[in-house]
Amino acid sequence: MAVPGQGTGAARRRGRLPLLLLGLAAFLPVFVYSLKVSPLIEKISDHKDFKKLLRTRNNVLVLYSKSAAAAESSLRLLSSVAQEVKGRGTISWIDCGDTESRKLCKKMKVDPNSKEKGVELLHYKDGAFHTEYNRAVTLKSMVAFLKDPEGAPLWEEDPEAKDIVHVNSEKELRRLLKKEDKPLLMMFYAPWCGVCKRMMPSYQQAATELKGKYVLAGMNVYSAEFERIKEEYNVRGYPTICYFEKGKFLFHFENYGATAADIAEWLKNPQAPQPQAPETPWADEENVVYHLTDEDFDKFIKDHSSVLVMFHAPWCGHCKKMKPEYEKAAEFLHVASDSPGVLAAVDATVNKALAERYHISGFPTLKYFKDGEEKYTLPHLRTKKKIIDWLQNPEAPPPPEPAWEEKQTSVIHLAGEDFRESLKKKKHTLVMFYAPWCPHCKNAIPHFTTAAEVFKDDRKIAYAAVDCAKEQNHDLCKQEGVDGYPTFNYYNYGKFVEKYTGERGESGFTTFMRTLRERDHERVGKKKDEL
Repeated sequence: MAVPGQGTGAARRRGRLPLLLLGLAAFLPVFVYSLKVSPLIEKISDHKDFKKLLRTRNNVLVLYSKSAAAAESSLRLLSSVAQEVKGRGTISWIDCGDTESRKLCKKMKVDPNSKEKGVELLHYKDGAFHTEYNRAVTLKSMVAFLKDPEGAPLWEEDPEAKDIVHVNSEKELRRLLKKEDKPLLMMFYAPWCGVCKRMMPSYQQAATELKGKYVLAGMNVYSAEFERIKEEYNVRGYPTICYFEKGKFLFHFENYGATAADIAEWLKNPQAPQPQAPETPWADEENVVYHLTDEDFDKFIKDHSSVLVMFHAPWCGHCKKMKPEYEKAAEFLHVASDSPGVLAAVDATVNKALAERYHISGFPTLKYFKDGEEKYTLPHLRTKKKIIDWLQNPEAPPPPEPAWEEKQTSVIHLAGEDFRESLKKKKHTLVMFYAPWCPHCKNAIPHFTTAAEVFKDDRKIAYAAVDCAKEQNHDLCKQEGVDGYPTFNYYNYGKFVEKYTGERGESGFTTFMRTLRERDHERVGKKKDEL
C-alpha cells in the first residue's frame, strides 16, 4: 500500500524525470536553444529535396557542417550573405551530424569532419558542382562571389594588398579624406579593367614600402551608385588616380605603367600632369600619301583612275600600326614606272562629310576607287606587300560579314528615338552599349547573342544593343552613363536599375537573367500562398 505523499516508485520516477531533464538542460550547449537560422537559408536533409534545389536554383552555396555547433558562426555570417544576394543566389545548410542528413553527406561524398573547423562550403552552378569556396570568409567577398561565381577575387583578398586602404562606400571615402593627415593617393578602378590589374602589384608594393609616410587607397567605383564620386573627381576611364593632401584633391597621377619606385619618386614632389605636346597630324608629316579633304576629294578621285583611300582617325591604334606600311607602299608606287595606282588618306574625324557619305564606322577603312567611282571596301590589306599585290590585280574582296544588327538574332537593336519606349514593354532588359570596332565588344557579342536566344520565348525578357559609334546614338549613350565599351545596363520596365558587372560570357548573361526570373516566380508563389 502506498504511503500518502510519497506515491508509487513509478510515480516518483515520473516526478523526478522533468527535474532530471531540466538539470541536463543546464549543461546543454547554448546554441541548441539560441541558434536562429535565417528563413533565407534552406536547411536540407533529404537527397530528393537537395536534387530538387539544384534543379530549380542555378547559383547555390551549400554549408556542410559536422554538427549544428560547428555551423553556428558560419550561419550567422551566411544569414547576412543570404539577405544581400536575395533573388540572385541561394544559401543552403546540410548538418552532417544529424542521422538523416548524414546519409545525404555520404551520398554527396562530403566529410566536414576532415576540415579544421568542421565546416565545408561548396558551390553548385546550373545543377552541378562548380567549385569549393576558398576565398575570404567575409560578407563582402561571399556576396561578390555569389553575384559573379566565376569572377576574379576582390582586390582586398590579395594578401599582398594588405597595406592598401580599401574603400567600399562614399561614406568611407568622405571619412578617410576628413581624418587622414598624411598625403593620400586614391586609385578609382573597375574590377574588369586590364590596365588596373597590371598596375595593382606596383601600387600595392608602393603602399607597403611607403607605409607610415603616405597612404595608398583603392576604390571600385564601377557601380552606378558611385556616379556622384566619378563626376566629382572626373573619373572618365579606369584607373583614375587622384592625389589628396589633408582631404583636398590636388591633381591626377597619370603614369599607369609606373613601378613602385616611380610612384615613390613622384610622391616626393607631386605635380600636375604636364600637358602633352599635340600630335602632329599625319597630313602635316612628310610623306608621299595624298591627304584629301571634303573640298578636294571628288576632283582628286576623278583625276586619278586608280586610287586606294585609307579613312583613319588620329587616336586609332590600328591606324598608327598600319601607317608605316601604307607610307612604304605609297613610296614604292610613287617611283614605279608603271604604277597601278596611288594611295590617299582622309582624316574622318575632320572631314565628317566624307565619313558620312561613305558610311565610315570603324578605323582604318580602306576603299578603292576606279575611274571616279567607289568600287570596293577592303578589310584585309594591312602590309606594303598586300597593298601593292592587290593594286596590281584589283579584284572584289570576300563579302564582308554583315553587321550585328543586320543578322537574324534575338537581340533587339535600339536607337535614340525608340530606346525608352521599347524598354518600357519589357520587365527585364539587359542592354549592351558597344562600338563595332571595339575588340572587347567583338568578344562579347556571340555570348550575348546566344543568351538572347535562350530567352527568346520569354515575353518579359529582352537582350538589347545600342551602337554608340552611330552619331544618332551619341547623346543616348552619354545620357545612359556609357564611358567605355562595352557597357551593360539592366533596366526594369525602362527604368535603369544597375550596371551589369558580371562575367561577359553566355553563362554570366543567362545566369543574371535567370536569377531575375526566379525572383519573379518566388514572388508569385508567395502571393498564391497568401491567397
